[in-house]
Amino acid sequence: MINTELLIIGGGPAGLAAAIAAGKYGVKAIVVDENPLPGGQLFKQIHKFFGSKEHKAGTRGNIIGQQLLIEVEKVGAQVMLNTRAFGIFDDNIVGIVSGGKSEKVVAKKIILATGASENALAFKGSTLPGVMTAGAAQTFINVHRVLPGRRVIMIGTGNVGLITSYQLMQAGAEVVAVVEAAPNVGGYDVHANKLRRAGVPIYLGHIVIEAFGDSEVCGAVIAPVDEKFQPDLTRSFTIECDTICFAVGLTPRIELAQMAEASTTFIGALGGHLPLHDNRLKIGKNIFAAGDIAGVEEASTAMEEGRLAGVVAAMDLGKLSEDDGNVEIELINERLSKLRSGQFGLKRAVAKLEIIKQYDELLGRINNGEE
Repeated sequence: MINTELLIIGGGPAGLAAAIAAGKYGVKAIVVDENPLPGGQLFKQIHKFFGSKEHKAGTRGNIIGQQLLIEVEKVGAQVMLNTRAFGIFDDNIVGIVSGGKSEKVVAKKIILATGASENALAFKGSTLPGVMTAGAAQTFINVHRVLPGRRVIMIGTGNVGLITSYQLMQAGAEVVAVVEAAPNVGGYDVHANKLRRAGVPIYLGHIVIEAFGDSEVCGAVIAPVDEKFQPDLTRSFTIECDTICFAVGLTPRIELAQMAEASTTFIGALGGHLPLHDNRLKIGKNIFAAGDIAGVEEASTAMEEGRLAGVVAAMDLGKLSEDDGNVEIELINERLSKLRSGQFGLKRAVAKLEIIKQYDELLGRINNGEE
């Protein structure tokens, strides 16, 4: 049995930021992650971050990941890699498997920073070798330095699809098409315009009907869609390719939150089903959710939510006074407000307020004996 003050499940941006924030106040924390390397998605993100200086604008994601790991080491948090959390039993007991051995971790506080999983599409031929998620393609080129294919079709024009397309080109691939069902580009124009300047065709209002090939992808059939997203097969055309990537959104990984009997809601703007939480990210008396599990946003937002959960955990553990903690929380919330401003962030800001509202309403019903 392992005892700790704080257990953080997930060693990505939110989890590492939580460990640093809590560790600064003397909280003894353990971070567990099922992957062989910590850092989550940051080490795939070789592009420079946008935003303000306080959110590492101009710094590449992999460099930010390295900086976080150095800070985690400084505060003395223990990081257990190749370790899977398989269940939450009660509000402070977690089952893990590490080195082929199962262990029980008893923690005074738990932060779930389990992130999100990539969505996929189903169409004829979508299971052929050469069809993969954009995240898988990023892992190939940015982590393992392996080119997954020479001629690539990207499905989806969110920032992930646009950025991954450009990174594939930098790695030596030819992006022969970017396909988007919606009538408009979903990500930032600056990313889309870099592709356009490089001569990459972006087919808006189109979908992939099928991928074809005997033992691997050799090409795809693409067709335009109407306002109800129904394809016009009479206007379909074929593009030869050896790789098709999906960049069609993320879904919060809420399985452990559900095991902790957290109430959930569905908010499409934040990725789908996610646990209800209060304005300090609590989903239960001793459990927090931070980062993409609490709503899919950007890596910078995930880090701020990790800091918020870490600070509140330190307060609950008596390591940080209420007054000093509230000052820290106010600063974090100010930074979160900046990140959730503008064309893309405002919708997420409204959605986050809706989660907190639903949580407060549920708590009220419970206190009144209605639940």
